[in-house]
Amino acid sequence: MQKYSFEIKEEDIGERIDHFLVKALPEKEKFSRTFVKKLINEGNVFLNGKVTIPHHLLKLEDVITAQVPDFINKTQPKAQKINLNIIYEDEDIIVVNKPVGMVVHPGAGVRDQTLVNALVYHCKTLSSAGGESRPGIVHRLDKGTSGLLIAAKNDFAHRELARQFKQRKVKRKYIAFVKGKVELDNGRVELPIGRHPRNPKKMAVAFSKSKAAATNYKVLKRFGDYTMLEISPDTGRTHQIRVHMSYIDYPLLGDTQYGGPDEKIGRPALHAGKISFYHPRTHKLMEFEIPLPQDMKDLMVLKEEVKR
Repeated sequence: MQKYSFEIKEEDIGERIDHFLVKALPEKEKFSRTFVKKLINEGNVFLNGKVTIPHHLLKLEDVITAQVPDFINKTQPKAQKINLNIIYEDEDIIVVNKPVGMVVHPGAGVRDQTLVNALVYHCKTLSSAGGESRPGIVHRLDKGTSGLLIAAKNDFAHRELARQFKQRKVKRKYIAFVKGKVELDNGRVELPIGRHPRNPKKMAVAFSKSKAAATNYKVLKRFGDYTMLEISPDTGRTHQIRVHMSYIDYPLLGDTQYGGPDEKIGRPALHAGKISFYHPRTHKLMEFEIPLPQDMKDLMVLKEEVKR
């Protein structure tokens, strides 16, 4: 990381922090406002020692500290021959089953062996609407989450899919195993999510500097000390399911970042098993479903289901 520090003078009072940084960062690190906004949203910019938001208005003597990753990928990631589990593909889209442990796209500290590197090798073209370092990527899954992900092969498909995500027309269902016996058969968590105030790598339920988020869940099976859920998020905030379930005291098994126990599985027990959307060109309803990966299947045989 390259670190930069700035103290706000009178001439900068009232300016948005993202606008200020676009001008203030040295020429060699000068990027678009989109890049700077991403830098802020990912917790790499601190205002008076705390994480902030792109549209914060600056005050006299505010101190900004910016951490700019050494690796900034401004060109298309290199093609790498990596096996892909392709569920569906045509001239506009490709649907893949992302394995546990694979990062979706290059970023700070991750140069290659990502899903994007595999897509660049496999596909003749990918959309550029999401940025040069993320060709084809319309939505993401965490590194530790397995399951279905859609990528766009051209900008038309990307824009149409992005519109469906924004309008909540894309329906996703996850399978999760959580700590504890969930009492209600169905539930909904509707709480805003923002960057954690003390740990920029985490998200948290927050009532300022946050975005609305809603997560629905349904009990599938109850075990002695954990529960299998079907989860349907209405929104797509970073770490949303993990944060919401932890907040109501049912953290995901294996999710030690958010308080889940790790003795049964070595990663957050979350799988994107179903997705439905309308094809960007034909408008035909597309529905896909895949089974659980083996490590989550193993959780189902650890203990006998507890009958209510």
